[in-house]
Amino acid sequence: MQRITTVLLTALAPVSWGTTYAVTTEFLPPDRPLFTGLMRALPAGLLLLALGRVLPRGLWWGKAALLGALNIGAFFPLLFLSAYRLPGGMAAVVGSVGPLFVVGLSALLLGQRPTARTLLAGVVAAFGVSLVVLKAAGALDGLGVLAALGSTASMSAGVVLTKKWGRPEGVGPLALAGWQLTAGGLLIAPVAFLAEGAPPALDGRAAAGYLYLALANTAVSYWLWFRGIGRLTATQVTFLGPLSPLTAAVVGWAALGEALTPLQLTGMALAFGATVAGQLRAGGAAAAPVRPSPRRGTSERPHRDPVA
Repeated sequence: MQRITTVLLTALAPVSWGTTYAVTTEFLPPDRPLFTGLMRALPAGLLLLALGRVLPRGLWWGKAALLGALNIGAFFPLLFLSAYRLPGGMAAVVGSVGPLFVVGLSALLLGQRPTARTLLAGVVAAFGVSLVVLKAAGALDGLGVLAALGSTASMSAGVVLTKKWGRPEGVGPLALAGWQLTAGGLLIAPVAFLAEGAPPALDGRAAAGYLYLALANTAVSYWLWFRGIGRLTATQVTFLGPLSPLTAAVVGWAALGEALTPLQLTGMALAFGATVAGQLRAGGAAAAPVRPSPRRGTSERPHRDPVA
């Protein structure tokens, strides 16, 4: 029961991310993807830093910077670049192969051998997402495809390394999320200002959109995401990723008046079924939670996160 609760709470992160497209198109200034990425990451990171009240120490300065670059700093700009240069939902289709990336990296870095069921579920998830979001289009943009692959590989590597390194003693997922969001936001900031210039003027509608993205869509969602990485396997976590394009399709139908065809509904069923299958472990074994390594000379005590 506890593992099911963890899966459901972790799933709230990609579900929230699935609302990003609707919020961006309906509330935010157009053609400012990097500024939007910055406004998602940096305010959320600083808020979580203030709540967590702990900074990295020693080697964790470098680890937090690398994880922040992979999960946020590189992922956001590459994701937005691919979305602007690829037709229809092609970026989402490329992103849906994330579980297969994580399976390969988990085998390499974590020693977790993939099963045939896991590989099949990854293929079915990607196929299902493609039915939901892919529309007829002309020739693909090479840079856009590379950006989409890069964003998927970056996030996948971040998930696996987050699982591999765990957390320092006395540090919860809230602080870990704060470190990475802040580091990623600081990396995006100079790129955003160089590429897009000064921040745009914001009205009340845009301010509300950015507030939602920073708080619910990023601060809370990434805390839940990294909490889930600590308690589930890397593969289980990444198999929740297809919930994001599925949520985007549902929001588009419910709030933006977009129609869902029988083929799209079939794809949603396939992708959702693969997501559920991705939570099933061979032999029914439960994922071992990430436990911080105790400092030398201290006893290991369970850490209780301030808002867990």
